[in-house]
Amino acid sequence: MGTILDIFTVENIMFMLQGAKISITVAVFGLLIGIILGTVSASCKISRNAILRGIASVYVDLIRGTPMLLQLSFFYLGFPMLYQMITQRYLAVDALTMGILAIGINSGAYTCELIRGAIQSIDKGQWEAGKSLGMTHQQILKKIILPQSFKRIIPPLANEFITLIKDSSLVSTIGVYDLMKTSTILGTNYYNYFYPMIGAALIYLILTILISQVTKRIEWRMMESD
Repeated sequence: MGTILDIFTVENIMFMLQGAKISITVAVFGLLIGIILGTVSASCKISRNAILRGIASVYVDLIRGTPMLLQLSFFYLGFPMLYQMITQRYLAVDALTMGILAIGINSGAYTCELIRGAIQSIDKGQWEAGKSLGMTHQQILKKIILPQSFKRIIPPLANEFITLIKDSSLVSTIGVYDLMKTSTILGTNYYNYFYPMIGAALIYLILTILISQVTKRIEWRMMESD
């Protein structure tokens, strides 16, 4: 069984930090996809078009009603099999790409509700002002409502990013060498999972604290600008 000095060598620490880099990459791109999908879905949910509202509602309910681990497994294992059944062709998928896609789609469903709530919190007078200027529903949403809404959802989005940092550990189950996977590998190599897991926990903790501090600074500056 490896001791703490055996495990926390410079080489092993760099190995774990490389895993942390992958975890951050998954969380960042997952959040970007989530913001895009969330914005589109929120716009559809408040649309006057019943079909668009229905599609957005199905997406949000389906994603929020199923485990993220199941969604990851579907994209990495189920989707290629479905593609093969339909086309009779083999589809090679990259674990990291599928992990980011699954995390992003999952984030989109939760971000959708954040954005929808922010949109609906904007004073109705803003809509009426836009209409008085001859703007369409979509123009008002794009040019007046959404810019104001995004200022209000920065704190919740920061919390979503912190959640994604932690949830990114699930991509280790499909073979992505993230922080969780690298710590597990070290545990296996040294027959000691305790110290690698403590190391991973500390790195996750540092990342989440840093993001929280950055968010507080952004909020403070926004309050000053207002």
